[in-house]
Amino acid sequence: MIAPVPQRSTLDLIGKTPLVLLKGPSEAAGCEIWGKCEFANPGASVKDRAALWIVRDAEAGGALQPGGTIVEGTAGNTGIGLALVANALGYRTVIVMPETQSREKMDTLRALGAELVLVPAAPFSNPGHFVHTSRRLAEETEGAVWANQFDNIANRKAHIESTAPELWEQLEGRIDGFTCAAGTGGTIAGVGLGLKAFDERITIALTDPHGAALYNYYACGELRAEGSSVAEGIGQGRITANLEGAPIDTQFRISDAEGLEWVARLLAGEGLCLGLSSGINVAGAVALGRQLAAQGRQAPRIATILADTGFRYLSSLYNREWLRAKGLPVFPWLD
Repeated sequence: MIAPVPQRSTLDLIGKTPLVLLKGPSEAAGCEIWGKCEFANPGASVKDRAALWIVRDAEAGGALQPGGTIVEGTAGNTGIGLALVANALGYRTVIVMPETQSREKMDTLRALGAELVLVPAAPFSNPGHFVHTSRRLAEETEGAVWANQFDNIANRKAHIESTAPELWEQLEGRIDGFTCAAGTGGTIAGVGLGLKAFDERITIALTDPHGAALYNYYACGELRAEGSSVAEGIGQGRITANLEGAPIDTQFRISDAEGLEWVARLLAGEGLCLGLSSGINVAGAVALGRQLAAQGRQAPRIATILADTGFRYLSSLYNREWLRAKGLPVFPWLD
C-alpha cells in the first residue's frame, strides 16, 4: 500500500477524501453506488471545503484582515469547519446556531474555541432566524466578516474546484450520475457544475428531504414544502445564490424513515457510522441508479456524499428515547 502524500499545512488535509463502493446500496440498485467519505475531513464533514474556500476568498478580497473575526449562521457543521480553519489562520469565530441542533455540535464548537450564540428555530422570513442574526452580529463586530454560506458562491466554488475533479479522477471518468441533498445548495450545484464540465451527459439529481421546497421547485416550478424532517443541515425553502443555475436534471424526495433504514444498514452491514443526511443521500443514489437503469443505461455508476459522521448525533439519531419521541423506528441494537 502506498502511504498518503505528506501535507505541509493542516489546511491541506481538507478535501482529497476517499471514495468507497457501498455494497448494500449497490445490490439494492443493481449498479455501483459510490460514497465520497466527507466525514474524513478534519472537521468530520463536507462543510470543511466550503469553510476553507469562504475564508480564502475573504482574505483574497481584503475583507478579512489578520486577527479578524468570522461570523456565521449554521446548523453546525459549517461552523465547525470555520472554527478549525480560523484557528489554523489566527482568526476568531462567532457561530450562531438554532437551539434545536444536536448537543454534540454545540459541545464541539465550544471545544474548538468558537463563541456560540444559540437562537430559537424560526422560519427564514423571521428576523430572528439564525442567518439574519449572524449577519447583524457581523455588522456590529469590528473587524468581522460574515461568511454567508447560503449566498456566498465561494461555497459552491469549493466543489467545482475540488470535489468534482476528485470524483472524476477517482472514478476514472466513468460516472453516470451524482446526487445529494441541498442545504445551502453549494455541494449539489458545485459538484453538478464541475462534473458537467467534464461530461454533460452525467445526470445530476437533487435528493430532497420532506419539509423542504426544492423537490417541488425542480419538479413543477413551485417552491412548496410538504411534510417535515429531523435531518440537520439539509432542506431549503428558497433558491440561494449557490443554487442559481444548478444543473438539476431530476429529483427525488426521501423520507426520514427511508434515510434511517440506510443509516442502519450501512452501520450494521458495512461499518459506516453516518448522519441522517448521508442516509437520505444514499437512498437518493439508489433511486437514481434504478432510474438510469430503467432508462437503458448499462450498469450505471452513481456517486453521492457521505456528509458527516454519526458520532455527531449520539444524543439524537443514535438515542432510543429521542427516536421514539420523534415517532421514528429504533435501530434494533438500541431497542
